[in-house]
Amino acid sequence: MAGDREIAQHLLDCFDSIYRVLGERAPTLTTDAYVVRVHEMSGAFGGVALELRGALGDAAPRPFPLLTAVLDHAVANDESGAMVLFALAMVVGPRLLVSVYDAGQVVGDATLSAALDRAAEVVVAQTVATGECARNQAPIEDASWQLAARDLTETLEAAGYGESLGITR
Repeated sequence: MAGDREIAQHLLDCFDSIYRVLGERAPTLTTDAYVVRVHEMSGAFGGVALELRGALGDAAPRPFPLLTAVLDHAVANDESGAMVLFALAMVVGPRLLVSVYDAGQVVGDATLSAALDRAAEVVVAQTVATGECARNQAPIEDASWQLAARDLTETLEAAGYGESLGITR
């Protein structure tokens, strides 16, 4: 079984990858409400990454290419920002939350455990905020959009991340 450091490093990699993609892509989106939501989400996930990094003694985050590819694919298929928000709220976020929960069940370090509790709170809060933002927008009934959104899930499932992003790679 993976140790506390390896588990925390993996989650750091997840949160940092999300932070970086969202931070870089937010200014390129075309729907103002989504720009703000993605920017705020980036900051929240970056805060978790920073806390995990501190709990690890300033460990350097490593890229998580699959996660980055999924989020980049979401932005590339919908410049409005709706798909990347969908990806975070419905595809990546739930898997990340399961990973954080699973990690919390096995880590023994109190500082890391507290960081994981806050990480879970951030994922839930950002998902709720995304739902609030999206509820004021028109539904997307474009079949090609829906197919591209389904590809996000299938990409993670094909890589073995059907339920979670794991607690280690």
